[in-house]
Amino acid sequence: MDALSNEAIKALKLLGDETATRVFTTVGPEQEYFLVDEQYYFERPDLYTTGRSLFGAKPPKGQELDEHYFGSIPERVLSYMLEVEEELSKLGVPIKTRHNEVAPGQYELAPLFENSNISSDHQQLTMQILQNVARRYGMVCLLHEKPFAGLNGSGKHNNWSMGTDTKVNLLNPGDTPEANAQFLFFASAVIKAVNKHQALLRASVANIGQDHRLGANEAPPAIISIFLGAELQTAFEKIATGKGTVPKKSFLGLGTNMLPQLPKDGGDRNRTSPFAFTGNRFEFRAVGSSMSLGFVNTVLNTITAEAISELSGQLAKELKAAKGDVFAAVSAVVKTVWEEDGHIVFDGDGYSEAWHKEAEKRGLLNLPTTPDALPWIVNKQTVDTFKKFKVLSKRELESRYEVFVEQYSSKANIEAETAASMARTMILPAALRHAELLDDGGDSPAIEKLKEELDGLITELVEAIFALEKANDHDGPDGGVKHAAYMRDVVLAAANDVRVAADKLEKVVADDLWPIPKYSEMLFIK
Repeated sequence: MDALSNEAIKALKLLGDETATRVFTTVGPEQEYFLVDEQYYFERPDLYTTGRSLFGAKPPKGQELDEHYFGSIPERVLSYMLEVEEELSKLGVPIKTRHNEVAPGQYELAPLFENSNISSDHQQLTMQILQNVARRYGMVCLLHEKPFAGLNGSGKHNNWSMGTDTKVNLLNPGDTPEANAQFLFFASAVIKAVNKHQALLRASVANIGQDHRLGANEAPPAIISIFLGAELQTAFEKIATGKGTVPKKSFLGLGTNMLPQLPKDGGDRNRTSPFAFTGNRFEFRAVGSSMSLGFVNTVLNTITAEAISELSGQLAKELKAAKGDVFAAVSAVVKTVWEEDGHIVFDGDGYSEAWHKEAEKRGLLNLPTTPDALPWIVNKQTVDTFKKFKVLSKRELESRYEVFVEQYSSKANIEAETAASMARTMILPAALRHAELLDDGGDSPAIEKLKEELDGLITELVEAIFALEKANDHDGPDGGVKHAAYMRDVVLAAANDVRVAADKLEKVVADDLWPIPKYSEMLFIK
């Protein structure tokens, strides 16, 4: 924050602001979470050991009807939410928003914006309070990024902005963003920072839970891009090329002439964008539900400080060439940024295969998993930037990298061992008991058909269990990211094979024999 403030004040003086003495970055994190009844939680070793369900067939009804999202908050959950807010108020955490989220059993709260350092501390308190209070209501709060396969994952949207001690939001475009030189300069700095350090931003939100979440069910893809919105993107293009007109504000169609027209909010509604402009801030949507905001915002502030510093140097030269005309000088800076970094801006479907191909053409990086992304924390470009602004030393970056890599491999090992144990001692015995039930059913053609089906599924499960245990009983590459990649490619892939076989069995084994609560119970019974 100090690094960004120092560089931003220098830029503001060039832009004619002599009154501001400090620039603050602010964050308003939206925390998503799941609630499950504690009875179900303690009957699932995967949930209480790893934080996510390692088994679970797709239920007949998931989130496709959207009735949870748009429905009223269940009474038990609302009571819980109110007590969470009361406990947080005692700690000075200003909560503003509460609502259902997309998936059944999923909810969200969000605080008022605060300085980044205070917001990060308050966010840690929020996660702890969410978990503590849930137990008073016979529930457990899940903060894993993907506790239930096939459903919306849980993120922590990092709404980030910059403001002065004179109460000016530097990312507020005003009524005419194309004429707001100060806004255009600082927005350009963010575009440059995100483009140059796209891989580092991806690494800052990398963990094993994120590997399941990113890229589907309203979670942004692993490819970092910026969404500006039609109005703002056209303003940049107009300044950079001298062509086009900024579109007029559009209005909501309410379906009747009896109601007044309401202007559409300029905020982004492209839910596939990982880094989006949302009216007077940028929203970094790729942050995971369980993650601390500390490192993410340290990265965001540092890379933006670097970009502001670089653009301030160019601005000083342009001011001399333009004989002090601030808007002309800023326009020249915007033009350069758009030509060099504009390819990071994308307004389409981030989930589409076409975007993956287009991103590759643009030179954008696709780092789909944690072992792919983490090495960028110690990349020379990262080390040089953090060293230049005296934020973190090379060794301090290396220490974080080593911890993150070790956490990934350790958690992957825990997941694999838990999956093997549950499959051997819970799911396989249930399937064998069901086989006995079929044996008692006689020898009719129908029963024989069911026996044949079950025998094939049991064989598939047993083979998958042995393969998983063999894959996880290894020396493997000697530590580091190579070992993490082995865990991803071999061990977790084998664990997924066990899950596939077990989920097939869940659909055929008698309900009273199935040993663990099903999705249809955990998600809908409150």
